[in-house]
Amino acid sequence: MNYPLISEYIEAVKNAEDNFDVLSHLRPVLDANGEPVMTSGNFAVVFKMEDKQTGRYYAIKCFLKEQEGRAEAYRLISEELEYVSSTFLTPIKYLDKELFVDSQSSSDTEFPVLQMDWVEGETLDKYVRNHIDDQYELAKLAYQFSRLAMWLMPQPFAHGDLKPDNILVRQDGMLVLVDYDGMFVPAMQGQKSRELGSPDFRHPLRTEDDFNEHIDDFSIVSILLSLKAISLHPDLLSKYGASDCLLLSEKDYRDISQCALLKEIYPSTDSELNILISLFTLALEKKNLSSVSFRLLDLARPKEVVKLVITEPVNTKVTKEDLADAWVDEYGVKYSKDRTRLLKGNNKYSYTILSGTKVICENAFSYCWDLREIIIPDSVTAIGDRAFYNCCHSLKKITIPSSVTNIGNNPFVCCNALESINCFSKHFVFCDDALYTADMKKIIACIGKTDTFTIPDSVTNIGERAFWGCYSLKEITIPNSVTSIGNGTFRDCESLTEITIPNSVTNIGNNPFVGCMALESINCISKHFVFCDDALYTADMRKIIACIGKTDTFIIPDSVTSIGDEAFLLCKSLKKIIISKSVTSIGEKAFCGCRNLTEITISKSVTSIGDEAFFGCESLIGITIPNSVTNIGDGAFKGCYSLMEITIPNSVTSIGDGTFMDCHALTEIAIPNSVTSIGERAFKVCYSLKEITIPNSIMSIGDEAFYDCESLKGFTIPNSVASIGNKAFCGCKSLNEITISNSVTSIGNGTFRDCKSLTKITIPNSVTNIGNNPFVGCMALESINCISKHFVFRDDTLYTADIKKIIACIGKTDTFTIPDSVTSIGERAFWGCYSLKEITIPNSVTNIGESAFICCESLIKIKIPYGTRAKFEKMLPSYYKGKLVEI
Repeated sequence: MNYPLISEYIEAVKNAEDNFDVLSHLRPVLDANGEPVMTSGNFAVVFKMEDKQTGRYYAIKCFLKEQEGRAEAYRLISEELEYVSSTFLTPIKYLDKELFVDSQSSSDTEFPVLQMDWVEGETLDKYVRNHIDDQYELAKLAYQFSRLAMWLMPQPFAHGDLKPDNILVRQDGMLVLVDYDGMFVPAMQGQKSRELGSPDFRHPLRTEDDFNEHIDDFSIVSILLSLKAISLHPDLLSKYGASDCLLLSEKDYRDISQCALLKEIYPSTDSELNILISLFTLALEKKNLSSVSFRLLDLARPKEVVKLVITEPVNTKVTKEDLADAWVDEYGVKYSKDRTRLLKGNNKYSYTILSGTKVICENAFSYCWDLREIIIPDSVTAIGDRAFYNCCHSLKKITIPSSVTNIGNNPFVCCNALESINCFSKHFVFCDDALYTADMKKIIACIGKTDTFTIPDSVTNIGERAFWGCYSLKEITIPNSVTSIGNGTFRDCESLTEITIPNSVTNIGNNPFVGCMALESINCISKHFVFCDDALYTADMRKIIACIGKTDTFIIPDSVTSIGDEAFLLCKSLKKIIISKSVTSIGEKAFCGCRNLTEITISKSVTSIGDEAFFGCESLIGITIPNSVTNIGDGAFKGCYSLMEITIPNSVTSIGDGTFMDCHALTEIAIPNSVTSIGERAFKVCYSLKEITIPNSIMSIGDEAFYDCESLKGFTIPNSVASIGNKAFCGCKSLNEITISNSVTSIGNGTFRDCKSLTKITIPNSVTNIGNNPFVGCMALESINCISKHFVFRDDTLYTADIKKIIACIGKTDTFTIPDSVTSIGERAFWGCYSLKEITIPNSVTNIGESAFICCESLIKIKIPYGTRAKFEKMLPSYYKGKLVEI
């Protein structure tokens, strides 16, 4: 039976709902590039899949080659393990004819898959190397492996291929065995081994006839001996270690009398190490350890050394850098590297936050629809703004431990199923369906379902978003003690029909009444504010705070100088607005979500347009920005799907991040000479954009600036631009011509990725830096005219000028020989070389970048010089080992 190519499996998995049979409820987990998360080897490819109903992750293994007896073997293995309950194993299920694949490589259309729980962690050898400077972690790892060893040794089954690649270390330190292809179970008694395992971990005399419950014995003691020795003397790894084989190798097994490692470490002052050396010698002689007690493998639990920890100030905000550098647990929950801050949760039914966590960050569990139970440990001291935002379907109760001293603005926004908060912290109190500070002066969150609510007389501050999502609330009484009403306080109180702002109120934040659809009027007694003509203003009528009107036309009074943040947010009936000549600023999200707004006149007095000011104005066709405007905020026109034309005046100096992102109807735009920079994602997914004029004033083009501008055919980068960001033109499928000026010094990672129509390109002399393969997926690219003295293009390949590093290969040939001068193969250098079957790598190469040969689906042979296998196995992922051929 022939099996599909990896690329064919990828396409099938992308449409999981149509192509899987029993597992059609699973969906692929996608990486930052929108591709399925996967790993591949010589015999199989494994995809990370998510059950959207339960939030659980699974590993789905798809086979690339035939293996005799596979289906029957997995049937027997599944039956044996069905009732084995252990954290060291993951449940498996073999499903025959489960996945439909439209394959050109096979006449079959339905193929088997193996379903396993997804285990998040590092391979054992990688974990050792990543913690080589931490002797406690190394000792703990050896101890954990001894636990696994003592559990596995007396079992009636055996793994069959124990090696570091097949042992994962979870984030909590527990070990899990994976890859059960070579497993023995009692029902297989008398059969021959389907595979013999790695030579560096199996007994040197093992044959296919050795297939019983003892085939792991030698591997177990070999690995445990190495881990124990490394935990005592970490420098041994650099002295004796090699890729995947820790300290001992096949060469040592075949002539143990000459093993330099054993000569160095034996005898030892450590009694446990001496016992393991004796057991190793016995296992080598007898092939197994059936004659000794498995308890001899028991190691003492290491004692943790108390370290001085310098704590930093509490920070509940999360940055892109935080997420990129995050530590991820087995459930996909992201923490800071030191495990003290929970950055982003996952949609699980039940989750226990890692002990030692101090901060639950802002929006950490936002939109976790299925979260029913959350266990917060006593270590947590701070809960950030909107931490559980929109956990509206399942979260019914929550306990705030005594350790919590800080709670941000309403962490429970729109948690509509929440019935109670069990609060043990002395800094806060929960009573009458609301959470307050301990002195009852500030109301933080209301979770009540009643139609009326009276705020206690002690309250002086109604916190931001405190009543957001109280859909049943019809009437609220605000006492004269209240002086401050926060941002968005009553947002989406859909049933609220009346409200009185008492005389005591001196401060009102950004539009507190967004989404209050039943609210027809505001009784404003406070002398600091005034309500007239369906809008709330400051007393001097210079700032508009909130509009609650249902009319389709709104004229801003001449007295107004500022349109506040979110002032017209989600005014869905609004079609036309006239901004008076007195207005100088339009706040953030001022008209965000005004879906029916088709016409707006911005007066010449306006100097700034805030971030996301017109985000989601789907019906807005055209807009003229006056010459008075100097600043257009990030995402100002994002999601204006109907916007066909816009004039940017000469007064504007920069186009911010995501300013015109998702303006699908925008066909052309002229950028004036005053603009000096184009921000990240500025025109991303403007797929109708055919023409754009870039002036000579532009100095930088940000990451993904023109990502997926599918209709853009030609582009000239002006002489002023010094850098082109990562993936700046990624997905510009129609781009057939681009001119890079002599001013450009840097071209980012994947800059022209998937520019499928690009046939030629010139790299000017000014370019001194080129990121990871900028030409991935440029199928039509036939040549690169490289004028830069820092790089050279020859034989369909772009190199650094000294021919020491390969940056990108665009060749269509089936064989490739890397020059002897090359020392480094860059990241993704050969990505997309689908025709490449054979490559020759010289001994000069000392570094191979990540994913250098990814998607080289036809690659079957990697030729390397004789005697260099160990060297290249260190540099290449394990699944390439079977392709290495020494010449």
